[in-house]
Amino acid sequence: MAKNLVIVESPAKAKTIESYLGKDFVVKSSFGHVRDLTKKGISIDIDNDFTPQYEVSADKKAVVKELQKLAKAAEVVWLATDEDREGEAISWHLKEALSLDDSKIKRITFNEITKTAVTKAITKPREINVDLVNAQQARRVLDRLVGFELSPVLWKKVRPSLSAGRVQSVSVRLIVEREKEIQAFTSKEYYKVSAIFKTEAGQDVKADLKSNFETVKEANAFLEKCVAANFAVSSLNQRPGKKSPAAPFTTSTLQQEASRKLGYSVARTMQVAQKLYESGKITYMRTDSVNLSEDALAAIKAEVVSYFGGEYANPKKYFTKSKSAQEAHEAIRPTDFSLHSIGEDSSEIKLYELIWKRTVASQMADAELEKTTVTIESKGIKEVFEANGEVIKFDGFLKVYLEGSDDEETAEEGMLPRMNEGEVMTYKTIDAVQKFTRPAARYTEASLVKKLEELGIGRPSTYAPTISTIQKRGYVEKGEKEGDERSILTLKLSSGKITEKSITEKHGSDKGKLTPTDIGIVVNDFLVEHFKDILDYNFTASVEEEFDEIANGLLEWTKMIKKFYAPFHKAVENTLEHSERASGERLLGVHPENGRNVFARIGRFGPMIQIGDQDDEDKKFASVPKDKSINTITVEEALELFKLPRALGEYKGEEMQANVGRFGPYVRWGKTFVSIKKDSGEEPMTITLDKAVEMLEAHLEAKKSADINKFETPDGLIEVLNGRFGPYIKMGKKNFKIPKDKEPAKLTLEDCVEIINTPVKSKKEK
Repeated sequence: MAKNLVIVESPAKAKTIESYLGKDFVVKSSFGHVRDLTKKGISIDIDNDFTPQYEVSADKKAVVKELQKLAKAAEVVWLATDEDREGEAISWHLKEALSLDDSKIKRITFNEITKTAVTKAITKPREINVDLVNAQQARRVLDRLVGFELSPVLWKKVRPSLSAGRVQSVSVRLIVEREKEIQAFTSKEYYKVSAIFKTEAGQDVKADLKSNFETVKEANAFLEKCVAANFAVSSLNQRPGKKSPAAPFTTSTLQQEASRKLGYSVARTMQVAQKLYESGKITYMRTDSVNLSEDALAAIKAEVVSYFGGEYANPKKYFTKSKSAQEAHEAIRPTDFSLHSIGEDSSEIKLYELIWKRTVASQMADAELEKTTVTIESKGIKEVFEANGEVIKFDGFLKVYLEGSDDEETAEEGMLPRMNEGEVMTYKTIDAVQKFTRPAARYTEASLVKKLEELGIGRPSTYAPTISTIQKRGYVEKGEKEGDERSILTLKLSSGKITEKSITEKHGSDKGKLTPTDIGIVVNDFLVEHFKDILDYNFTASVEEEFDEIANGLLEWTKMIKKFYAPFHKAVENTLEHSERASGERLLGVHPENGRNVFARIGRFGPMIQIGDQDDEDKKFASVPKDKSINTITVEEALELFKLPRALGEYKGEEMQANVGRFGPYVRWGKTFVSIKKDSGEEPMTITLDKAVEMLEAHLEAKKSADINKFETPDGLIEVLNGRFGPYIKMGKKNFKIPKDKEPAKLTLEDCVEIINTPVKSKKEK
């Protein structure tokens, strides 16, 4: 047995670290947390200072048993979990679960998995930081209290099986409020005018009118004035400018930039970054610090001077604006700057290069520019054109990297040809294009992270799980709508003539954007009404600040929980007793034939339309399809849903119908259901019998190819089928795996019965 047992969180780290430390050390993984609050009940003794009741997680019992055995035989147990609060809490839970004496344990941390960092950490052990542990305990206890007490309120007042969470509910609120802002927005048309002028030397210059017109009449009148106008350069302004590099990556800025430049979701970015960290390529990826160590600064400078020259190097220190940031930590950076790229899978290659470029660029010289603004006007016309351009005099950090932007309209300015004041400019074309004002954009995952960080809500480790959770709970989904087409009017002045033309453009796309579902809106509105404090942005941010105070030893965690819990619990009891049920009910209008009210609301099985009042015995119901919302559906659209199911005709003696269900539109033939796919271009109200038959036949053919064999038995049908994960045997509602040494197509009835009756060995038995 080795004298030293080192426990890390991830098995990927263990082998690498063991190779750095030598034969006297054995390195094992805890596979993350080994203990959590018990699953039975609230697991918090509220009357006894909110004492949490922990248990070893069922899937970690074998891990804990092995670690206990190794710890007992070792002279020293080194707890080497991650350096953030969660990592500190894992070390503390390991100490408790393994019953380790303080004299036997040493706590070490490193923000990169390199031989230098690991061996250096061994020389500087410390004790477990109880303040960091308590900050993590406070977060876990507070979130359990909120979830445990709020969720039953939603079950009773909205719909069963719903759940609520502190940071998640605030995130949903941001998305819902943005959606309401979009729905309330009234778009206004305007006309943007741009021109192509020709200089005296015959070079083209693009310029935009500094003001817009509200109507086509005004735009047309302006173009008429331009027909015989003479234009000239009235002013030419050249001024030096500069661009400075962005700071090195924190967790949130990495998530935002990976979304903008690589199209990665927040969760995917963190998964790839975790792999890069565990393989020793980058420093720890959960950080809110932009600080770089002196060693890193020296290494970057050497790399910049070597590759680009001394004039490109400009070492600088960045400081984090956030009060809670721990400057002792580092930004996310490569561990070896001489490694410009890596040869792993494509996701890791791209993310590593992004991190390398951003970090190196942060220590490079500013880009030096010359910005030019040219004003072009005509006597007798008050409106003026403006052309902007820039020339890069010295590229500096731009040689390596330029930060992305969330602004869809951001465009790089190009170079302008040489011009002089008073120079005559001849117009080639002047265009007036119809435009429409746009509401604020829906959040993407990246822009939501940015907003949460601006508000001080959540911390680096919480962003990815928060965004995943609100989507899993069905409160938010990523939009799939490509956008609608609309006609745009354009006026063109060319060769002294004004012509009019209509073009089409797409607008209103929500593809990839976070949109609230109907149930998400109803739950949010209910929580905002009855739990205003919990969903208040400032309140949620102040809770994060209190966690920081606990981590810094300035606040006792139980006092913080006590102050929060009393008013919260009172609000829960008051809401249960006095609030009405919430369904998001909306009166759409009345039925044109019978005069009955038509409502849109959330029902037991999701969004629905109801004809008739609650007291009516013969109410009628229809499900709202996924592409419609109870908040925007019209009475006309709602009544269309009651024309379904729609009879299409007979096929082989069975009636065919088109309908919409909980999972979207479909065609039904007897007991066979075939989904009408989005890309088919078909709708339940318009699909023909011929098209429905074509879809049915394709479905039956696909199903047929999935059937390998069938056997009728006294106990029921036994089928050998091709499934998503390979061939299998099905009997009744049970599925059975086919052994690797058996060929599915050659299985006899006796073979199938034998496989069905052979007990499957558990992992433990194997």
